Amino acid sequence: MAVRFERIIAIVLDSVGIGELPDAARYGDQGSDTLGNIARQVPLHLPTLRHLGLDRLVPALGVAVGAPAGAWGRMAEASAGKDSVTGHWEMAGIVLDRAFPTFPQGFPPAVMDAFTRGIGRPALGNVVASGTEIIARLGEEHMRTGAPIVYTSADSVFQIAAHEDVVPVAELYRYCEVAFDIVGRGMGVGRVIARPFVGSPGAFRRTANRHDYALTPPVDTLLDLMTAAGHPVVAVGKIKDLFAGRGIARHLPTASDDEGMDRIDEAMRDVPRGLIWANLVDFDALYGHRNDVDGYARNLERFDARLADLLPHLRESDLLVVTADHGNDPTTPSTDHSREYVPLLATGARVAPGVSLGTRQTFADLGQTMAANFGVGPLAHGTSFLDALVPASA
Repeated sequence: MAVRFERIIAIVLDSVGIGELPDAARYGDQGSDTLGNIARQVPLHLPTLRHLGLDRLVPALGVAVGAPAGAWGRMAEASAGKDSVTGHWEMAGIVLDRAFPTFPQGFPPAVMDAFTRGIGRPALGNVVASGTEIIARLGEEHMRTGAPIVYTSADSVFQIAAHEDVVPVAELYRYCEVAFDIVGRGMGVGRVIARPFVGSPGAFRRTANRHDYALTPPVDTLLDLMTAAGHPVVAVGKIKDLFAGRGIARHLPTASDDEGMDRIDEAMRDVPRGLIWANLVDFDALYGHRNDVDGYARNLERFDARLADLLPHLRESDLLVVTADHGNDPTTPSTDHSREYVPLLATGARVAPGVSLGTRQTFADLGQTMAANFGVGPLAHGTSFLDALVPASA
């Protein structure tokens, strides 16, 4: 069967959840509603997203006006966990029955001993912390001693922060490779993340030289199947890192969400078919983890405006999907990810307007839909909603 969409552009708004999942209490996330709670505190001007159906998913945005321009629904996460790797893997067809390990008391002494031996110097921290808070607290000592700062969170991450003038970025990446051998390959921790920063005490700021080292998916994902079948896969932002580079033909790195939208535009000009998959991380990294409600709200509005500019550039055979990978409610005391539903907005000239996709029981429904479209499925998990988007006869 011929593909119904020659090209799919999937944009993941990192952490833009839309309400707690039924099992949120197991994760300590009762009451989390990233987008809804922001809208209750800050008036949001999101005409483009509302036009696509977001106001039907988030009552706090106000009364829905007019029929949505595309199909709309929400997705629940079937996997255990609430981190970016888990969410993106599930969208690509992998459902995890066990969450990646976390370390709420810090990493065991044996792990830290192996790490410090491997890098040839001591380390600071080894605590659960916000990234901006930990460099504010330990950054000056790090600059004095040269010891990198290790920290984790409620997610399965081993994060290493270092000042670029003290530990060159290439050396920091080497530290991460040492750590990944120990906690990633050795213990199944989801990610090791390089967190370089610059500035002086009292005015430190993280840079765009972040790099994620993620586990390799245990089985073939949608990306592997598409690449094997000759369909181009372009990764924008941290998508490449989340899949350990597998199944990706071209990677377009980004330093901000605005640059991410620029790279999507670039890919849409250069790549006439296949999948363009983007992650916009600022929602999570700059605003969710910092409990910055106003900043999060303004970033939503910036994205909405950029989305309005992008829509006219869609070709007749394009499908655009906007979704998220988890929540990170900046209105709650926690600075960690939250277990939430995510939006599912789909539009394009061939998409029947006003179609409700309902509540999907797994993020893998999105991957199964893309697999069905490109004829590379079926994936092991998920139910396609391709026929709901456009009839098979269309």
